[in-house]
Amino acid sequence: MSENPEIDEEFYSRQLYVLGHDAMHLMDAANVLIAGMRGLGVEIAKNVILVGVKSVTVQDEGRTEWTDLSSQFFLNESHLGQNRASCSQQRLSALNPHVKVAAHTGPLDQELLLRFQVVVLTDSSLDDQRRFGDFCHSKGIKFIVADTKGLCGQLFCDFGKEFEVLDLDGDPPASAMIESISKENPGLLICTTDEKHSFKDGSKVCFSHVRGMTELNNIGPVEIKFRCPYSFLICDNSDFSEYQRGGVATQVKEPCLFTFKPFSEALLDHQLLIMTDSGKMLRHKTLHLAFQALHRFVKEEQRLPGLRSQSDADALLAIVRELNTVAQLEHLDEAAVKSLSYTAQGDLAPLNAFIGGLAALEVIKVCSHKFMPLQQWLYFDALECLPETEEEEDQLAKTNSFSAKGTRYEGQIAVFGSQFQEKLGRQKYFLVGAGAIGCELLKNFALIGLGAGEEGCITLTDMDSIEKSNLNRQFLFRSQDVGKPKSEVAAEAVKAMNPQMNITPHQNFLDEDSERVYDYHFFMGLDGVAAALDNVEARVYLDGRCVQHNKPLLEGGTQGNLGHTLVVVPHLTESYTTEKTNSDGGIPLCTLKNFPHNISHTLQWARDQFEGIFKLNPDNVNSFLRDAKFVEQTLSSGVAEALEVLGGVWSSLSDMKDGGQRPSNWEDCVSWARCKWETLYNNDIRQLLHYFPSDKVTDFGLRFWSGSKRCPHQLTFDPNNKTHLEYVVAAANLYGQIYGINGTRDCASIREILNRVCVPPFTPSSSVTSHLTDEEMEEEKEKKESNDSDKEQLEELKRKLASLSLENPAMRMYPITFEKDDDRNFHIDYIVAASNLRAENYDIPAADRHQSKGIVGRIIPAIVTTTAAVAGLMCLELYKVVQGHKKITSYRNAFVHLAFRRFVMSYPNQPKSFEVAGQKFSQWDNFLVDGRRGGQQEMTLGDLFQHIREKYNLNVCRLFYGSAMLYNGQTERLQQSVSYVVRMATKADIPPHKRMLELVPTFAEDEDCDSEPTIRYLLL
Repeated sequence: MSENPEIDEEFYSRQLYVLGHDAMHLMDAANVLIAGMRGLGVEIAKNVILVGVKSVTVQDEGRTEWTDLSSQFFLNESHLGQNRASCSQQRLSALNPHVKVAAHTGPLDQELLLRFQVVVLTDSSLDDQRRFGDFCHSKGIKFIVADTKGLCGQLFCDFGKEFEVLDLDGDPPASAMIESISKENPGLLICTTDEKHSFKDGSKVCFSHVRGMTELNNIGPVEIKFRCPYSFLICDNSDFSEYQRGGVATQVKEPCLFTFKPFSEALLDHQLLIMTDSGKMLRHKTLHLAFQALHRFVKEEQRLPGLRSQSDADALLAIVRELNTVAQLEHLDEAAVKSLSYTAQGDLAPLNAFIGGLAALEVIKVCSHKFMPLQQWLYFDALECLPETEEEEDQLAKTNSFSAKGTRYEGQIAVFGSQFQEKLGRQKYFLVGAGAIGCELLKNFALIGLGAGEEGCITLTDMDSIEKSNLNRQFLFRSQDVGKPKSEVAAEAVKAMNPQMNITPHQNFLDEDSERVYDYHFFMGLDGVAAALDNVEARVYLDGRCVQHNKPLLEGGTQGNLGHTLVVVPHLTESYTTEKTNSDGGIPLCTLKNFPHNISHTLQWARDQFEGIFKLNPDNVNSFLRDAKFVEQTLSSGVAEALEVLGGVWSSLSDMKDGGQRPSNWEDCVSWARCKWETLYNNDIRQLLHYFPSDKVTDFGLRFWSGSKRCPHQLTFDPNNKTHLEYVVAAANLYGQIYGINGTRDCASIREILNRVCVPPFTPSSSVTSHLTDEEMEEEKEKKESNDSDKEQLEELKRKLASLSLENPAMRMYPITFEKDDDRNFHIDYIVAASNLRAENYDIPAADRHQSKGIVGRIIPAIVTTTAAVAGLMCLELYKVVQGHKKITSYRNAFVHLAFRRFVMSYPNQPKSFEVAGQKFSQWDNFLVDGRRGGQQEMTLGDLFQHIREKYNLNVCRLFYGSAMLYNGQTERLQQSVSYVVRMATKADIPPHKRMLELVPTFAEDEDCDSEPTIRYLLL
């Protein structure tokens, strides 16, 4: 086996943008032991295997019990009485073909541990933790303890006496563009003014593409001294050459060393606690003692504390107080100790998902030497899931059974009682999305029994099909499922986990068209909605539907190691869309065309080239061939655009021998690609420098080519240059594809053709204008509208197109839709080569294929550990929503940065209120009106106004439906039905499935009010 085996980039696609290739190679050498195959252990194993290490061995001596089924998703009733590790091994093996998975059913011993670089203990005794923890520390084996009891969890890490982290944050190295560098000791470097540098005092940087003071390009990392956000001091450069222009300073990341205490020492050190909730510092310090006390209780009593047993809770609290005589905590959270005792027999899938996600990431940190490790204790609880008041807790204890034998929900009933389990089973939920978060949510739904009763159901929709790149983080799917609908496969997978699940899969995209399916009756029949979406637009739409129908929403998202959750409860919290905007500003066209200054600009330029040449132009040709009105419609878009579109159509339909661009054979395709290279990377740059010379100064005497304007230089084609040839190979093959001509990757034969290509000479023209701003480009377009010569050129094009013989079906072209995930289709090949050549023109550091693919494909980095943790947090909020918690302080929105062990748990915001004529409303308030009043004749507009006046004491003076004005004093409309007025004002029929019309009023009592409660008018 090679030292660095090839990484399956298609399988690990999204994860590579989190970890990188170097980290993945390090992980490929790691052997991991995970002890304990109950719910927490299997969660950690699942995550570690999906992320990818060399091998995982799962150990457990125990046999499957009913309580395991509450959270162990790879066990079912047929496994009762069988060894947990053996039963789990086969399904764990199927998760990732690149990881060897073994089962060990014997006891843990030191000889076994020596075979592994990382050991994870779950469901273990404190004695074993001490014994094996101290042994591992002495032998350099990385040691992790993870445990959950009821609604509380703990995590411990010991990575040895010295542990080196190569990259603390995992972010790409920061960089800054250079404006000037003084020649002195130390030299002062000033950055361009369009963006601040992000270097800190003492950071080290390296230099590239510096003109003049080229010595900087060849020296090692330079330590800087921070001066301000736009400048910093570097080394003594007084003997260097004079700085001329350009250059980039790039951060050099340095390794960091961390020291860990062995388990026995760390157990006594309260300073090693990492907080997951700043509002629970006292509780988590108390839990550190409470978990130790729990171990002692189990050792002495040979059992966990009894369910809701007051005497056992008192006994546990007494042990905690005793331990505190040594720990000397000023205060104890005694209520938390009692809650832990009451629920310690509980085993909850959502909590295991969260702690399991965190624990698995610590394994990855060890194996990859990446990200900030946990030092050394972490506690988490979700005790706010329990009843909100003592009265409710007492009532729960009186009316519920917490002991349920012979049921898969035994571990959950131990915490919440049998009545809550029945309520969970009756729930009707709508899950939108069966991707990474969707799969994790479905796993949790199956384990907790959401919608698994006779009256309950889950409706799942996802329009996508499974791709290989999904398999690494969407764990319900396997290689044999590639190409199948996600929703159908996911539904079958969770039914296999829990046969009681009632789940209906759909393949609908969620938008207004889907309201034919997800109409008023559908939403009103729901108990709640969960969003597992990957774009803001869909989230905003779904949130609006939930507000419309007063339904709770659970929302979550991830990006690499970042995750967030949001809970929306009608009338209690604000919704998702409140004050959330999506400001995705595009890159100015003039920057892309003439003044790129970072790699994202050249990549977007390359992407635009791809779209224009291989997609839009062939589309236009096919439209021209099949639509006689195409030319007429194109002319209506203006002279400038018509010249570009129709010129492209004629060129694509005319043979090269006639002055067009239509190839007859493969050699023509290579010739086109070579000439295109010359145009883009030589001729266009020469033309730009002809208009804006390299020594040009502005009217203020400043250098034109300065700041973010990088002075370009033309390239000279070299068939032996790897990037030059890669461009020709990709461009020629793609050009052949749009004409139905087969190409080749044979570089030798392509070089032979290149030797015969005649590249037309080029001379820059003074009549060609290069634009400085987008505004200048628009002005140029406007001038073309009245330019006689452009109009004549357009008429000539029309004549040429009219004269073409179009009866031959072979004239049809084959447009190419960009697909980033197929490495055999030349798409990314073209983008990478085109972008890096453009970057070379402008002295911008090039990007490798992986980085380029991520940027141009807008790939969202993803890793299963974050996904699992976020889904767990969402389902903890689900417990509260289903119980009907009424206090906003019971709920939590979360933001987590797992690479940095950063956790922000906050109360949701209350909905903002507004006043209309002295009456208070929020976004959740609306005027619900039954337009047909229980089957009677539909209301007139006047009836509607009278209803609002009588019920709310408000007079409508204006009424809108979307942008249409329904009423502004037109008395004749008061006698017409509301639906008729809507049809008349919008000049469109109301779709038959539309059962609710959102009407926006203005009231005479408060016409200047910025917000108004919506009238929701029902047509039932």
